[in-house]
Amino acid sequence: MAAKNRNDGSEAEREIVTTRVFDAPRELVFEAFKDPVHISNWWGPNGFTTTTYEMDVRPGGQWLFTMHGPDGTDYPNRVRYTEVKPPELLAYDHDAGETRPDFEPFKVWITFETENRKTRVTLRLLAATRERRDEMAKFGAVEGAHQTLARLDLHLSRKEGNAVSKSTQNQKTQPFVISRIFDAPRDLVFKVFTDPEHMKHWWGPKGFKVIASEMDLRPGGTFHYGMQAPDGSTMWGRFVYREISAPERVVLINSFSDAEGGITRHPMSPGWPLELLSVFTLEELDDGRTKLTLNWSPYNASDDEVETFDKGRPSMTQGWSGTLEQLEAYLARIQKNQSLK
Repeated sequence: MAAKNRNDGSEAEREIVTTRVFDAPRELVFEAFKDPVHISNWWGPNGFTTTTYEMDVRPGGQWLFTMHGPDGTDYPNRVRYTEVKPPELLAYDHDAGETRPDFEPFKVWITFETENRKTRVTLRLLAATRERRDEMAKFGAVEGAHQTLARLDLHLSRKEGNAVSKSTQNQKTQPFVISRIFDAPRDLVFKVFTDPEHMKHWWGPKGFKVIASEMDLRPGGTFHYGMQAPDGSTMWGRFVYREISAPERVVLINSFSDAEGGITRHPMSPGWPLELLSVFTLEELDDGRTKLTLNWSPYNASDDEVETFDKGRPSMTQGWSGTLEQLEAYLARIQKNQSLK
C-alpha cells in the first residue's frame, strides 16, 4: 500500500509513450517481439546487445535476458507476461529478478495496429511514481525506447525480419520436457537438488558415481562435478546458474566439462550441443507431493547440433528417467530415516 504522504501522480504523469510505424505486416512485427532468436538481435538502445536465456510468451510466462552495455556492464532483466493477444497486444511487468534488488519494477503495454498495410507499434511504460518516471526519463529511457524501435525497423528493413516466421519453425526445435511426481514436500525436493552433499547420492545416469563436486549456488555461480562410469572412466559436467527462485525454480546452462571446469564436447557424441538451457520447475501439489519438470533445449546451437539433439530424444528419455528414479529412491530413503529418528 502506498504511503499516505506520497503523491504517486496520475497515470499520465507516470508514463512514457513511444510510437513508430513499420513498413511490415502486423503479424510479422508481433513475431519479432516473441521470437528469442530475433529479439536478441535488435532489443535495446544503440550499442547494447542482448542475451536471452528463456522466453515463454504467454500469460504467466517470462522472458529472462541480460543486456550488455557498450562499456561491458551487464544488466539482468526479467519480464513476466500478463496479457498476450497475438497479433494485437503484449503486456508485462518488468523487473530484474533477484540479481538487482534495487531495481524498481514498472509495467509495459505494447500494442500493434494495422495502418494502410503498415504496422503502428505503441510502447507504453508505466512507472510506480511520477518521480520514478522522471528519473527514468532523465537517464535515457525516452531516447532508449526510440533507439530500440529504430533498431527493430532496421532489422525488418534488412529483410532479416522476413525470416522470423520461417526461423521460428526451422531454426528452433521443441524443447525436451520430462516430469515426475515425488511423494515428498517441495522444500525437501528443492534442497536435495541444490545441495552437493545430497546430489552425490542420486545425480547422474544409473550406474555412475559422483566422485567430485563443488557448488556456488547463486545466479552466475557454478556447479562443477565429476562422475565415474561403471567401466572406471571419468566424465565431468558443469552448471552455470541463471536464476534460483527457492523452492520453485532453477534456471541454468549446463555442459560437459573437464577437471579444470572448462566446456568440452560430449565424450561420446561430438555433434551434441555444447550448451543446453535447463529450466527446472517444482510445483507443490494439493496432496503435499511435488511435481518436478525439466525443460531442456539447445543454447546458441548450430543447425547440426539441433539435429543431433532431436535425434537423441529417446536416449534423453532413458537417461533422465533413470536419474529421476534415483532421486525418487533417495527421497524415500531420507524421509524414512527421518521418520525413524
